[in-house]
Formats: sequence, structure tokens, C-alpha cells
Amino acid sequence: MTAIIRNMTKIHVFRSRRAFGSQRILGGQHNAGGQRAFSCRPLTRPSAGGRVSAGIIGPLGLAVLLCLTAGCQVSRSDLHNPAKPPATAHSTPAPAPGGTGQTSDGWTITVYYTAVESFHHGQPRQVTGCPRQDCAHGNDPLGTYPTDFVAAVHDEGTGRITSGDHAGNYLNWSYDTGYWLDTVPADTTGQRLQSFSTAAADSGVLAQGARFTVATCGSEEDHSAVDPAACARLQAATWTIHDEFTPGLGGDKHIDLYVGEEDRVGFTDSPLYLTGTGARITIIG
Repeated sequence: MTAIIRNMTKIHVFRSRRAFGSQRILGGQHNAGGQRAFSCRPLTRPSAGGRVSAGIIGPLGLAVLLCLTAGCQVSRSDLHNPAKPPATAHSTPAPAPGGTGQTSDGWTITVYYTAVESFHHGQPRQVTGCPRQDCAHGNDPLGTYPTDFVAAVHDEGTGRITSGDHAGNYLNWSYDTGYWLDTVPADTTGQRLQSFSTAAADSGVLAQGARFTVATCGSEEDHSAVDPAACARLQAATWTIHDEFTPGLGGDKHIDLYVGEEDRVGFTDSPLYLTGTGARITIIG
């Protein structure tokens, strides 16, 4: 679905989010092949296979290339706004692989979470941004927080504040908004992310509202077994696509599962912070 390194095997990419009529890109998640990549930062922690090109070029780049070849009109803003596909490129959600009630193999499963300030103890950092959701790249003071907490918010997209004037609220981050304060950790529609329920996928892979369960978790990127207890927690849930990646950066047969708030210091070293390759899911609606 980072600033905190785990196994030197993953890198973060973006999730996109639509709110108030515009598409926002939340903090990092995963690209094709289960990699994690920093939003607009140099890639680190390449996964097994090191596939990044699919996430960089993706359907959006291909659509632009085909469009230019055919001689159609593509505006400069279309080419330079990663949160907005070209006006001539239309994405139609693909039908559920194998149909409703059928299993589908070969998926990559990753997870994302909400950071919690009290588990971070880095040097204090002042954060500026938007004091509310319907704003972009503001300069209002949002508070002072541990540096590693701010980094985790940047990578994961959401973080719960536990100290100061904004305790109980959330510090969120998106590519085209920057940091902002919110009352919820928000999904692509601006609604609250639901632990062990909300999932993200490219819109051309699984449509918004698609429901599925995890049948098998596959294996980790180094071919080791996924922790059985962590896998069982993912298998026990019914997941619904309410979140999505930036077009082209999620990848074919890649789902990102929201597992709620981190519950310890060093959460990214926990078994639940996994990447399952070769997983199997069952589409149920």
C-alpha cells in the first residue's frame, strides 16, 4: 500500500484521492510489483525485480503517447498535472477478474496505516499548510511534531495528533495539497478510512465499491512465508475499494489494504506491515 526502512525491500508511491471536485494524491503507497516509493522524491528500497517503469509510464503515459501519435489535442496542463488524466483519455473500470464469487490469482497485497504521533520521538519540526481540507498549499501554522511522525504522514498520507492544540485531529498530506488538518484520516472521497475494510486499487483494476476477501496471502518479496497470524487478520476481513492509486502507479493486480493506526513504536518492522506476492483474492461483489 519509506522514511522508516524495513528489510531494504520496499519503496513508496502515491495514492490518489478526490475531494471537493478535485483529485488529490495522498501520501505514499505502493506501485506495480509491490514497491513503495516516495511521493516526488528519489526512489529507495527497490523490491525484488525492481520494477519502476510500469509505475512511471503506466496507462496515463501510454494514453498520452497514443493520443499524440493520432494527432489529438492534449493540453499542457494535462501533461503536467499527474492528478488529472488527459482530457482524451478515459478510464473504464475493468470487470472483476473471473467474475463475482470467483477467485483470482497472482495479486500483490500491500498494506498502509495511519501514523500515531505518540509512537514517534524525533526532533520537533514546525509544519505549515492548510487548517482545513478544502484548501491547497497553505502557509498556516499547523503545529510542531516529531520529525519522524511528519515523515510517516508524508509517506502514508494520514497521522493522528496526540499532543498540543490539535490533539485528536489528524495531520494529513497529499501531493497537490501539502499538509492539512482534518477530523478524519480520509479516503479518496474525503470520508474516514475504515480499518480492515478500506482498500485501494487502480480504477481500471477494481472499480470503486468492489468487494473482495483475501483467500491466500502469497509470499513475501524475498520468497519467505507471510506471517500466518498477520495473514489470518487480512483473511478475516471483507475489503471494499474506497481508495485508489494515482493512475498508472498502482499496477495490474495490486491492492493496498488499510490496517488502521500503527499500534507500536517501529510498526513498519511488525509482521502486519507486509507485501504478499502471488496472492489470491475472491471477488464477492
